[in-house]
Amino acid sequence: MNEDRPTIGHVLHQLNRAGAEMLAADLARKLRDRYRFIFLCLDGIGALGEELAAEGFTVVELDRKPGIDWKVANRLRTVVKQQGIHLLHAHQYTPFFYASCSRRFSVLPPILFTEHGRHYPDQRKPKRVLANRWLIKPHDRVTAVGRFVKQALIDNEGIAEGRIKVIYNGIDPDAFPPAGAESRKRARQIIGVDDEVPLLMQVARFHSVKDHATAIRAMAQVAAGFPQAKLCLIGEGDERSHIEALVSELDIRENVIFMGARADVAALLPAADVFVLSSLSEGISVTLLEAMATGLPIAATEVGGNPEVVEHEETGLLSPRQDNEALAMNLMSLLDNADRRRAMGNKGRARLLETFTQERMHQQYTQLYSRLLGMDAG
Repeated sequence: MNEDRPTIGHVLHQLNRAGAEMLAADLARKLRDRYRFIFLCLDGIGALGEELAAEGFTVVELDRKPGIDWKVANRLRTVVKQQGIHLLHAHQYTPFFYASCSRRFSVLPPILFTEHGRHYPDQRKPKRVLANRWLIKPHDRVTAVGRFVKQALIDNEGIAEGRIKVIYNGIDPDAFPPAGAESRKRARQIIGVDDEVPLLMQVARFHSVKDHATAIRAMAQVAAGFPQAKLCLIGEGDERSHIEALVSELDIRENVIFMGARADVAALLPAADVFVLSSLSEGISVTLLEAMATGLPIAATEVGGNPEVVEHEETGLLSPRQDNEALAMNLMSLLDNADRRRAMGNKGRARLLETFTQERMHQQYTQLYSRLLGMDAG
């Protein structure tokens, strides 16, 4: 392995199994022959961080305190010097803020700021727009995971359009092969449902922005028309107890399966007939991409980057946010037509292979790394 590799520091909130974190981890794992990667975590290492440390990556916890913790910027500055970091890749705005502040009045190291998604509701803050003029240096670069996210950076962060490059999230399609009879049977055995049961699946952490409540209310309506149907929920989070209470309130306990956090999502996806995503806001959802790779039709909310991923009436059906009736109608429409589900699933996988592959994403990040590190005059 080349010991003259440039050192890149990924700056993140923490390393749990979520979109931004998995993207950073995959970049490091796939490109470690070319670059030396270090992970700098503001808010704790997390389970994924422990995995990466066990694989030989340096993972540093910066121990951020509530509020603006200026000591974090100092700690980050010290790590940059000690580790000889040539480039900081900051994932999401707060990590970018601390990465930039760690330079004080210097312009080095350069920063690549990647925005993965936006809070809901998303608002323009004049003080932050002003601060961004100082935080983003001329040689820094900004990427957005989709067109919606790029527009939010322009509108709400005051970042010039010409400074933002869209690099779509991508996954390894070989890790999520198309569902077949055998993989469907095995997945349903794990979940504990028979082959003839109509099965919906949602993979998302239990967080308010994912709005599981809308999916649960839609499921109550689906169950009225498809009494044997089940909704399989994969994920964990602070909102789980509230969602469990809603399931009981709506008397659909027999129709909802809580699987918790799982490391075998790729093995479970083939069990589903339809993949559901009921979020209030999204960037470019990695779970949508995984479902598309598996060949599943999608029923999702028409928010954020979802319409960039899901082509309405072609690879899935979109509905307004928090509209459980519209979501339920879409779900029942798909459950009622196996041929339509199959056609949408096939088109979804084809779209993924064309636009949202990990190989394509890594090529674009590698080009940016080279330019920021002065390895590519272009």
